[in-house]
Amino acid sequence: MTTASASDTYSDTIIRAACPHDCPDTCALLVTVRDGVAVSVRGDPDHPTTHGALCTKVSRYTERTYHPGRLLRPMRRIGPKGSGQFEPVSWDVALDDIAARLKAIAAREPQAILPYSYGGTLGFVQGESMAARFFHKLGASLLDRTICSTAGEAGLKTVIGGKLGLDVEQFEHSKLILIWGSNSITSNLHFWTYAQRAKRAGARLVSIDPWRNDTAEKCHEHIQLRPGTDAALAYALMHELIVHDRLDHDYIAQHTVGFDALRERALQWPPERAAEVCGVPAAQIRQLARDYGTTRPAAIRMNYGLQRVRGGANAVRAIACLPALVGAWRDAAGGLLLSSSNHFAANGAALERPDLLAGRTPRTINMVTIGDDLLREGSSDFGPKIEAAIVYNSNPLAVAPEGDKVRQGFARDDLLTVVLDHFQTDTADYADYLLPATTQLEHVDVHKAYGHRYWLANNAAIAPLGEAKPNTEIFRLLAARMGFTDACFTETDEQIAALAIAPDARNGGITWSTLRASGWAKLPGPAAPFAQGGFPTPSGKCEFWSQRELDAGRGALPEVILPYECAATAPDLAARYPLAMISPPARNFLNSSFVNVDSLRALETEPSLLIHPEDAAARSITDGQMVSAFNDRGTITCRARVSKRTRAGQIVALGIWWRKLSPTGTNVNQITHQRLTDLGSGPCFYDCLVEVAPQ
Repeated sequence: MTTASASDTYSDTIIRAACPHDCPDTCALLVTVRDGVAVSVRGDPDHPTTHGALCTKVSRYTERTYHPGRLLRPMRRIGPKGSGQFEPVSWDVALDDIAARLKAIAAREPQAILPYSYGGTLGFVQGESMAARFFHKLGASLLDRTICSTAGEAGLKTVIGGKLGLDVEQFEHSKLILIWGSNSITSNLHFWTYAQRAKRAGARLVSIDPWRNDTAEKCHEHIQLRPGTDAALAYALMHELIVHDRLDHDYIAQHTVGFDALRERALQWPPERAAEVCGVPAAQIRQLARDYGTTRPAAIRMNYGLQRVRGGANAVRAIACLPALVGAWRDAAGGLLLSSSNHFAANGAALERPDLLAGRTPRTINMVTIGDDLLREGSSDFGPKIEAAIVYNSNPLAVAPEGDKVRQGFARDDLLTVVLDHFQTDTADYADYLLPATTQLEHVDVHKAYGHRYWLANNAAIAPLGEAKPNTEIFRLLAARMGFTDACFTETDEQIAALAIAPDARNGGITWSTLRASGWAKLPGPAAPFAQGGFPTPSGKCEFWSQRELDAGRGALPEVILPYECAATAPDLAARYPLAMISPPARNFLNSSFVNVDSLRALETEPSLLIHPEDAAARSITDGQMVSAFNDRGTITCRARVSKRTRAGQIVALGIWWRKLSPTGTNVNQITHQRLTDLGSGPCFYDCLVEVAPQ
């Protein structure tokens, strides 16, 4: 839908759009276009969760779209891999050569071809629609897209049945809000608005996080636990709720499974035991349990930081038990929210067409282990050596762990690498071909959210710049050259958008045709989804005790699983590398997106790490000094900021810088590892021991 502003002498046109980035807020945008040029991007003031406000990053979206570094023509490599040396070629030359080389590989073994993508856009159209069809038809290896949230998803599903929870708009009515593992001001700004409204109305805000981030600074209380100890804290809270009988016995009896077993486990975790593990005072744990057990409505806002450790899924499991114990789900402003994704009904099969596999079962590669996997030879266990990587909506050289292995893998001369992107990223420097993709302002898409309950439409505001093409069109053209004649490869972006929204009662009659005109529409359904139980678990109840987990050979109850890399589990390693490192996002970056936007990078200035005064003094490190953080996997160089915002024994290295925009060509993922979480096969970015030394 477009509307003209009659009062504007320039006859501006306003286009309804949506933010595509990997953020729970999924903001509704209004793009002002003048003479075919997008002159501003602002939040839609009528959209309840966006309420006219954008983060600093997306408010600079026109700067990103018209960035002088935009890729606007197909490019072919002419220098060594990694040199970043390319020459422009026509689309026909690029696509003909790519298709010919893919055909030759597929004739031997299609599983030697690997797609690599994630959340560069969360749109259903430009994400995994035409791309998924292409790789399914080809029979390429499947990609397990685990790099962000799968551990938390697995843990939540075990207890309450899916990525569901209270309506974010209800948080303003809560009287106690636990912000657990989230720097909301940086990564969930619009939730923070509701939390602030609640605070002004008298609510108490408690931050539970290993570092005193911007959000923790503005809460009433900060519980600064050690990384990866969240399950122990949750069990200690359960202990206190049980011992002091701050329970909703009726809710437990009617709507839960396994309370007796959970009770027995929780009683093994008095606050003193948890205090030793978590590094927080037992009295603080007792007070939090008292507050949680006696305040209504009480709400928990989890985010994905807490699940990026070895025991991350079980930590989410343990936390997810708390609302049912006290009956918090009875209140519209009670319960918890990690993700709202499963409130939506998306038509994944129609979008991705897994039927095109035609009975084939290709292997699955976990995107977290790309560093190892690109360096593997073919074997009976692994399958064929990876001979081609098609990268879109991601920048693995910046975001994947053990970055030096990732670099070595993409540096292979025998690996065909094709990168679809807006810019010449770290990964693009290692490509054989760079294909220019459109930004969100230049194509059509449809979005759901994982932090609220609104479908959103993205209408193209401007024509594609230069020779850029939408992801969908690039894969259509490749499909034609591969000889794929299935009708689905000729569907337009509008047709794909219409397919995305399933005709399901959860969507309440929302369709693409109505959505693109209105810009956004809210799902129907109660604000308190589990007030009367009805959890989408096998039992229909909140499952403290899980038969599914037991059948899979795992713990039926949530477990306390400490990090791979900590003094308790790896004392010899901790003796050499005594500092725990977490690497949360810098406020002005979103993963590796926006790092090359000059105004945003200027706000971050340079890679930095926070180190506690005690640790700094022991290493003769002064504030502002350049330091090295290192372990057996590598070394990074950062500016030290001596600060009590981190705890003793822990550093905070803010990410994720592009390697080539960092002074020494590395970033935090040079020293993170590829081991996986307890459930969900996710990454352990915040499960990392290092040492720090002055330069």
